[in-house]
Amino acid sequence: MILIALGSNMPGPWGSPRATVERALFELNRFPMRLITSSNSLITKPFGVTNQPDFVNAVAQIETALSPESLMRKLHEIERAAGRKRGRRWGPRTLDLDLLAYHDLEREQRGIVQKHLVLPHPGMADRAFVLLPISEIAERWKHPQLHKSARQMLGSLKH
Repeated sequence: MILIALGSNMPGPWGSPRATVERALFELNRFPMRLITSSNSLITKPFGVTNQPDFVNAVAQIETALSPESLMRKLHEIERAAGRKRGRRWGPRTLDLDLLAYHDLEREQRGIVQKHLVLPHPGMADRAFVLLPISEIAERWKHPQLHKSARQMLGSLKH
C-alpha cells in the first residue's frame, strides 16, 4: 500500500487550500499513478510553527510502478505546479505532499543530515492529522516497524 499525505494552508495557483488539495488528488490519478482512494479533508491546527493559518489535510492511497525516489520527484513536481516554494520548515505552504508508506518498505535515517528517503515517514506516528485520515481509508494497514494500525497509534497520542 502506498500512502501520500496532502496538506495546504495557503492559496496558490490552484485556488484555496481546499481546492488545492482536491486538485492534487486529481494529479495523483494521472499516469504513472492511479488514485485508489482518499480520505475526507479535515481542518487542523498547524504542526511545529503554530502562528500560521489552519491546514486542510487528507491522505490518499495510490498505485504506481514508480520507485520511491521517482515517486518523490513526481510529488515534488506536483507541489511546484501548485506554487510550492520551499522555505521555513513547517511553515505555510500552498501544497505539501509526503510519502508516508511505500508498501512495507523500511529505510532508516542515516546520520544527522537527511539526504535520502526514509520510509515509512519518520513523523507519521506522532501526527493525528495523518493517522486519522489513514484510519479512515486503510484500517487494516499496519506500520511496518511499529506493527500498529493508524487507529492504535492514534490512541497512543497524548491529548
